[in-house]
Order: sequence, then C-alpha cells, then structure tokens
Amino acid sequence: MLIDTYDRVATDLRVSLTDRCNLRCTYCMPEEGLQWLAKPDLLSDDEIVRLVRIAVTDLGITEVRFTGGEPLLRPGLVSIVQQCAALEPRPKMSLTTNGIGLKRTAAALRAAGLDRVNVSLDTLRPEVFKTLTRRDRHHDVLAGLEAARDAGLTPVKVNTVLMPGLNDDEAPDLLAWAVENEYELRFIEQMPLDAQHGWKRDGMITAGDILQSLRTRFELTAEDDDARGSAPAERWLVDGGPHRVGVIASVTRPFCRACDRTRLTADGQVRTCLFAREETDLRGALRSEAPDEEIARIWKLAMWGKKAGSGLDDPAFLQPDRPMSAIGG
Repeated sequence: MLIDTYDRVATDLRVSLTDRCNLRCTYCMPEEGLQWLAKPDLLSDDEIVRLVRIAVTDLGITEVRFTGGEPLLRPGLVSIVQQCAALEPRPKMSLTTNGIGLKRTAAALRAAGLDRVNVSLDTLRPEVFKTLTRRDRHHDVLAGLEAARDAGLTPVKVNTVLMPGLNDDEAPDLLAWAVENEYELRFIEQMPLDAQHGWKRDGMITAGDILQSLRTRFELTAEDDDARGSAPAERWLVDGGPHRVGVIASVTRPFCRACDRTRLTADGQVRTCLFAREETDLRGALRSEAPDEEIARIWKLAMWGKKAGSGLDDPAFLQPDRPMSAIGG
C-alpha cells in the first residue's frame, strides 16, 4: 500500500494525461498559453496503463481520476479507460474535463467503462465565460454536460471557481441551475496554481463568502464528518435534500489530515500533493525496463515522504514551479 509517516493511506490516484488545454482560463494560464511538453516526454498509452495497473494491483489504489490539462485532447483516452476498466480488482474511474469535447465522447467513454465526470464551468453567462476562458465555447460546455448526464456518467459534478468582479455574484444562480438539471455543484476556492504566479490570498472568494451568498436563497444543512470521509468537498443538503452542494476550501479550510490521494503527471512524475515542490520520476524507471516491483518500490518511497500538509497556511509558502495544467487538478 501507499502509506506515509502520518498513517495516511493513498487509495485515490489522479492521472494527468496531457498538459495541453483548449481554454486559457485566467486562473490557470496566460492568454498566449504555455510551452507544452514535448511528445517524447509524455507517457505513452501503454505506460499509463502499466502504471495504473501497478497502482491498482500492487499498491491498493481503488479509484482513478483522469485529468489534464484537458484529458479529452488525449487521442488514446477511450482505449486507456477501457484497458483500466479490465483490471482486477476494477477501480472506480472518473474524469475531470472542461466539457468542450464531451458531446462527441460521452457515450464512448461510458461504454469503455468510465463511471462519471467532473466538468468545470464557472459561469452561466456566455460573455463572462469568454472573459474567464478567453474562448467562446460556453454552449459547447453546456452541451457536453447534457451528453454526460444522458450517457449515465453520473453523478455529473460541476466544478466552479468564483473570481472577484467577474462571477462572484453567481453562486445562488449556479446552484439553482444545477439543482434544476440534476448536477452536483462544487465550488472550489481559487488555488495558487496559476502559471503567472499572480494568485493573492487577499481578495480571493473564500468558502465563507460562498456559503453566505448561497444562504441568501437556500437553506443549507451540513452533512456530518462521517459522510465526508476523505473527500475534499464539504457538502450541504440544499433545502432539506436530496440535492447537495459542495465547497472545496483548500486554502481556508485545508483537509490534508484526511488526504488519500497520489498524483501522476503526464510526464510520469509522482506528486504527493497538489502543492508539492518536489516530484519523483517513474518514467525513467519505466523506460529503463525496471520490473513492476521496482516501480512500486519507488512509488511507495515517494509517498512515505509526504508532508503533513500543503503549507498554504505558512507565510513562507511558495507556489509549485509547475502550473495546474502540468500537474493535473
């Protein structure tokens, strides 16, 4: 198993399939984009499947989340999902996406074995979407959400980041829309993972701000801690249920004590935390024909050194050198 010195056991693997993205969200990357990883640096489809197999069969991983960049840009995605679904024991599998390509891929992904999706959508206003993402693709995301729901990739979770002066007034409208469309909305505090390193703690929209806004229209009843488990989102019943809304408060209410995640970048690096400044190379071991046992040993050693927390509450905190698009959300 993947255990650390604080007795946390990692059972949830996040796999970044690419650093590329077809949006340019202001809280993630600059308008001109980034220098993408060279193709030889990326893990191949076979290498990804092998690492997932080792994680599932040898290291106790029970859940796999495919991320990016934008994972729907990965040509071999459906095949990767299909091969991972054939593993014994079969892991639960999900995908985090911006939703633009879901209309054409949702049914194929469901048939391949994907269980559900998380879709990023920060606004109901097309003009605000264009400002936030620097692309006019709002209608494609809405169509992708509908396709995911219709294909059975449920519960469809919608991830929303609120930004001051842009969409910070939309929380109640977004929740009403999510309830109407049978989506589970999750607000995420803006995190210091932007390529520009422009994130500032002062002025960010906090979990407290979000909940205060939602309560102007809805009655929220907190779930108990047992229901949350190791999930990053605190959840509330909306007007008595059955609908729920979640808040991932990585900055103001960190949940590191219950973290059960390990992360794999698109170029084959293990990350013990989203905010880690160190990585452990598995790609080199793969390409030097190391046996599964050696790769598992390296992975276990990396996770053993996981720090107690993200360090976000430390005044000396430094952002990771690599942005969110490179390390997976």
